[in-house]
Amino acid sequence: MQQTSTSSTGMSGPQPGTFRVEDAREMMISGLRNAHGLEQQAIEMLERNSERLEHYPELQARIAQHLKESRQQQALVAQALEDLGESPSTLKDTVMGLVQNVQMMTHAAASDEVLKNSFAGYAFEHFEIASYTALMVMARAAGEARVEQVAQQILAQEEEMASWLEQHLPEIVSQHLVLMQSGEQKR
Repeated sequence: MQQTSTSSTGMSGPQPGTFRVEDAREMMISGLRNAHGLEQQAIEMLERNSERLEHYPELQARIAQHLKESRQQQALVAQALEDLGESPSTLKDTVMGLVQNVQMMTHAAASDEVLKNSFAGYAFEHFEIASYTALMVMARAAGEARVEQVAQQILAQEEEMASWLEQHLPEIVSQHLVLMQSGEQKR
């Protein structure tokens, strides 16, 4: 892909296979605002999830670690926006947080809350992976190496968390089954 060029007729505008750097920058800023909202959603999900994991100490510890990472990620995204003379979208943050709270309340009523939250967390990590991958491409196209670097750093952490969940899901399910049998896990 290339930047917009002037055609042989003297008219400027997007040509097939080209893009305008200004459009890439605009998309990148929107992507950063979305990422800030995603991190708000992640923070709220992780906070509520960790409160209910007393029987899953390894999962609880990993959730606590990722909660700390998510707070740092949100701060990195906010700083990237500030460096660009922009700010996060309070509306997006509020809506994302509300959506997460509704989902967690729905899961809390279920007998297999830990499993549903683990599945939701795994899916959410992959959504974040896709979002930060796209943000890297947007930043590269906009010529914003610092934003690309931030997206790449966060992407690596999201991939690590998704991998951890994937590797540990079988033991989480097994632990849930044992706890149900013993009566320590609500049915």
